[in-house]
Order: sequence, then structure tokens, then C-alpha cells
Amino acid sequence: MLGRYLAIELAGFVGAFTAIGGLLLLPLAILSRLVGFVAMFLVLREGMVRLGAIAPLPADARARRRSFRDALLAAILPFFAVYAAWGFLREDVVAYLSRALEVQTERRFAEGVSAVDTAGTVDRLGFEPWTIAVIVLALAGRWAWKKWAARVPRCFAVGAVYLEAVWVFLTVLLISDVLGQVNAWVQARQAMAWLADLRTWLAEMVSPVAWTWDAVEWLVGEIGGVVLLPLAWLTIAGVIYGQAVAPEGVTVRARILERVRGRYSALPQLLRRRLTDIGSGLGERFRPIWRALVLMWRGGPILIGGYVLLYALLVLGGRMLEWGVTRLIGPQDFWTFWLVADSLLALAVLAITDPLRTVLVASAYDATVGALIGAPVVASGHVDDESEEARQLVHDREVEAERARDVVGDEERDDDGVGAGAIGRA
Repeated sequence: MLGRYLAIELAGFVGAFTAIGGLLLLPLAILSRLVGFVAMFLVLREGMVRLGAIAPLPADARARRRSFRDALLAAILPFFAVYAAWGFLREDVVAYLSRALEVQTERRFAEGVSAVDTAGTVDRLGFEPWTIAVIVLALAGRWAWKKWAARVPRCFAVGAVYLEAVWVFLTVLLISDVLGQVNAWVQARQAMAWLADLRTWLAEMVSPVAWTWDAVEWLVGEIGGVVLLPLAWLTIAGVIYGQAVAPEGVTVRARILERVRGRYSALPQLLRRRLTDIGSGLGERFRPIWRALVLMWRGGPILIGGYVLLYALLVLGGRMLEWGVTRLIGPQDFWTFWLVADSLLALAVLAITDPLRTVLVASAYDATVGALIGAPVVASGHVDDESEEARQLVHDREVEAERARDVVGDEERDDDGVGAGAIGRA
């Protein structure tokens, strides 16, 4: 959160002078949050018994750093998509614009209004040549690092993560802008006015239909936060942990696909090779997302439904904690207290709810992997996919974890017994 704040401050300062500079720094704000989440998920990796039985942790520090880098690169695309879909990206952009306009206003007062040229600053973003050029250059740099990663210093991995974040951020921002324009166009159509009139007429003439209409609107609006958001977090966890475990996908058979495959095989070999290179580059970004979705599908409705319910209870607990903190503090002046303390109080609540959410999501993923053990849908490069062997590995790992807890408990009881005896003798 501190990294996000500093990145927005820096991007806003630079954006007051040049829009492209500010927007190239703004992805660092989202990337800082993603680094924190990936780190939390990988910290929990050691306690995930079922996942550890199938895909053991890397032994040396270099392999662990490489797994962190791979997880970070794979999680950028789904995380940025979720970040934008639930309005967090809009909040960061608003904070960036506020900071940039504040710096611009200070410049105008310091140097005179006529002395400050604000053309092309702050938020000039659209389907312009420089925007497309930045996305293409970032993609090219990311592709070059992937091709020559073994020949360049390892520190270049930081640049690869940044380039991945830049092209995804600008693409998501452009898509969000286009969707906003499409939504505004749809809302301005006459059909929407007719729909609103129909809704008013139903409310006046047939009240139960109007109530049903309102209930459906409420349900559609709430289903995103109640169902889709926890599934999105489980998808992100699946992308992060899915570097080691990959479930078998669903085979899609259709005549049109068979026709496309036949025509593709008829193309010249050189052209097929180039198209395969492009397709593999795009596929490696979306393949982990697809694998995570398939893993949830294989887990079954009871497991996923229980996880969604627990996630809803966790969100409710966070809301109640926020409410309780405000009631505990009591009424205070807005300008001298709340304007300063609200961010700190929100951060204190996040410091409790975010780790709990990470634990819940990681536990759900581990339980999903456990539900798949024994079925021929778990693919791993470490062990065979035989059912009994997979079950035995998990059983041995669970026994080891249970014994470790028993040993710790015995040591604590021994310590308590020695202390009590010493006190008695004294």
C-alpha cells in the first residue's frame, strides 16, 4: 500500500508535465499491490500440504526467486483485469489525476497562468499513435527478454515485469475507455428511454412485476461482488500456483474448428511457424487462466460454493470491523481528524482482512487440488499421475505435518511442566 501511494504521487508529479511520463509510472502503483499479493500467496505455499505433495517447493534460493518471477509475470494479466473490473483502477486514475492537477495548479500560481503550458499533460490517452507505439514497444521488449533471458543478467527480469505491466495496463485502460463510451452510447439510445417508461408503467399498473424487476436488478448487481469476485481471486491464485500444477483441459470438438485446423495445416510451413510463435506468445498468457478455471470446474459445486460462502462471511466481517472502529472512536471533527485518520484506519482494517483473504483463497485452492488427487486430471512433472501414489503422497505429507504439530505441543507441555515444578519447589 505504501508503494502504491508513492507510485501515484510520483506519477501525478510527472503527469503534470507530460501525460506519457505519468501514465508510464502509474502501472507501478498496481504492480506494488500485485507484488504484495504474490508474496503472500507464496509465503503460504509451504503450508499447503496437498499442493506440496504434487509439486514440492524449489530446493535452492535461485529456484525460489525464479518461481516468484514466473508467478508475478503470469498473474499480471488476470490481476489487472480484476483490478479494472471492480473499479480499483478507476480509483488509482482518479488519485493520479488529483495529484497531477494539484501540481499543475501550484505551477500556475508560482510561474503565472500564462507561463505554464498544459497541452498534452495529465490524462491525454486514447487510440493515438504514441499509445499504440508504447504498447507495441513494451510487447517487443517483453518478447526479447523471453527469447534471450538465458544470456542477459538476471536483474533484467525486473524490466520484463515492468514491460508486462505497462502493455497490460495501457491495454486495459483503453478497453475500459471504449466500454465506457459504448455504455454511454447505449444509455443515450431511445430504446433505453422506452425501457425506463415500461418500468414506470409496470410499477404503476402491476406492482408485483415491478418488485420482481427490482429484485432481478439487485441480484444481477450483487452477484458480481458475492460470486464473481471470490472466483476471480481463486483464478489469480490458480495462475500463481498453477506454474506447478496444471489440470487437464476440456476437449472442444466442432465442425468449424476441424475446418479451421484443416485449412491451417494447408498453409506453408514458414507461415505456420510464424503464426505458431505468435499464438504461443498469446497462449502462454491466457493458458494459466484457463487452467485455473478448469481446476475450479473439476473441484465441484460443493467445494466452490462453500468457498464463496466463506468469502462472503469474510467480507461481512471486514465491513463490521470498519463499522465497529468508527463507533469505537466516536464522533470527531471531519477536517482535523477524519481527513487525516481515515486512510490509516482503512489500512489497519486491510492489514487484518487481506491476509485472512489470502489464507482463505490459498486454502480453497489447496482443497481443490486435494479433491482432484486420484482423478486423471492432475498433470505434474514431479510425480506420476497414478491415483494410489498421489493419495499416498498427500497422506504422508499430512502425517508429517500432524507429527510436527504434536512435537511442538509436547515441547510446550514439557516447558509448562518444568515451570510448574520449579515454582512449586520455590
